[in-house]
Amino acid sequence: MTYTPRSSTPPPAGSGLPILPAVPAQASPPAPARPPGSPAAPRPSPQSPRRTAFAEGLDRLRAAATTEPGRLRIIGALLALLVVAFGSVTAWQMTDRASAADDVLTSSQPLTSDAADIYRSLADANTAASSGFLAGGQESATTRDRYEKDIRTAAEKLVNAAANADPGSPSTATIAELNRLLPEYKGLIERARTYNRQGFPVGGAYLRYANEKMQQHMLPAAEDLYEKENQRLEADYADARPYPWAAIALGVLALAALAWSQHRTYRRTNRVLNHGLVAATATATVVLLWLVVGHSVARAALDDSYDHGVRSLNVLHDARIASLKARGNENLTLVARGAETKKVGDRTYDAYDHDFGADIKALGARLEAAGKLADDAAGERPVTTAVGNMKEWQRRHAAAREQDENGNYQQALDLVIGAKGATGECFDSVDANLRAALVHEETEFRHAAGDGRDALTGLPAGAAVLAVLGAAGAVLGIGRRLSEYR
Repeated sequence: MTYTPRSSTPPPAGSGLPILPAVPAQASPPAPARPPGSPAAPRPSPQSPRRTAFAEGLDRLRAAATTEPGRLRIIGALLALLVVAFGSVTAWQMTDRASAADDVLTSSQPLTSDAADIYRSLADANTAASSGFLAGGQESATTRDRYEKDIRTAAEKLVNAAANADPGSPSTATIAELNRLLPEYKGLIERARTYNRQGFPVGGAYLRYANEKMQQHMLPAAEDLYEKENQRLEADYADARPYPWAAIALGVLALAALAWSQHRTYRRTNRVLNHGLVAATATATVVLLWLVVGHSVARAALDDSYDHGVRSLNVLHDARIASLKARGNENLTLVARGAETKKVGDRTYDAYDHDFGADIKALGARLEAAGKLADDAAGERPVTTAVGNMKEWQRRHAAAREQDENGNYQQALDLVIGAKGATGECFDSVDANLRAALVHEETEFRHAAGDGRDALTGLPAGAAVLAVLGAAGAVLGIGRRLSEYR
């Protein structure tokens, strides 16, 4: 079958008009070249911007939050995160406090006592040396042994302090200085003794020079070491006692979130208990109570150890040092025999006797403070006895000074270093009673500080373990609800 074309009628045959051949389709002409420097043609913009992974994830999270299973998954993750954060912060903060409490008991305070013993040993050695010098060739074995024992004690305590001091710290430099000065001091004392036995007056000059080295260099260095160790002790107390507010706040927040989630579950399901959430709440509650009660007990014990231990020990150490200084100056008053003077206002005094008066006054003030700090009869009794010994010491010293000023040197000497009725007896009694009071306060300190440290034992590890169990309980509790949608 043929179809009549819809185009115009072809010309009739024999009309003489030529028939044009069909022209094939031609390609479009190339675009003209872009002149250099002209702006590029703009590209067509895409239909929609490309999404980032974060944006897509956020969209999925929004979509999930519109369904109950999605909300439950978010709630479970947040609960687990809160409980774990609570346990982690608790473990971190209580580890620091437990370590500081242990340092107070085993490091800082013992080193402070060692520093005080270094000072006391050096001062007592100086006192024993001056007493032996006054006895001349009749120096007793007891006095000599006391001097040697004090020097050994000072050397041993310096070794112990060097072993426990932080490398490069100021305490290390002070200890090195004392280790350098100690042999020099011993050499001066030995020369003073040698010349004194031979009856040469230059022995007194060597003794005064040794005393000057002790008073102006060694004892100030020992006192500086004592103050630095006291500062270290104060820093450890400051680290151990503050409340862990960050951990407590997280604990309260975690419990509030757990209570809210259980209330939400109850309103949607009418089920009173969700075992997993109840377990998480119980563990968080245990950790929070353990944290608050344990730290409160530790803080109270540490406060007690400071108020009735450290403060009393510091005052008693100062009292003992004052008594040693007074005894040394009393001896040197007779050694110098007026060679050293001090002018106060318009009056001139014997330098060592003037310093003795200042030291006795300081001793009285320290004993009064120690009596007020003593919290029981066992601690108050030796302090009261020491006060009585000090008053008798002052009375005998006044009698000795009167004899010396009247030219009765031998009678004055007997009243200072004699076998009976001398000021030396009073000094020894004061020192013995202060030593007894120190032993009592050391015991009180160890008991109180030990209770404070023990109250924190196991808390960091226990908090971490319970937090993991609580987080697992929260996840399992939410998982139980999710299983109802499968």
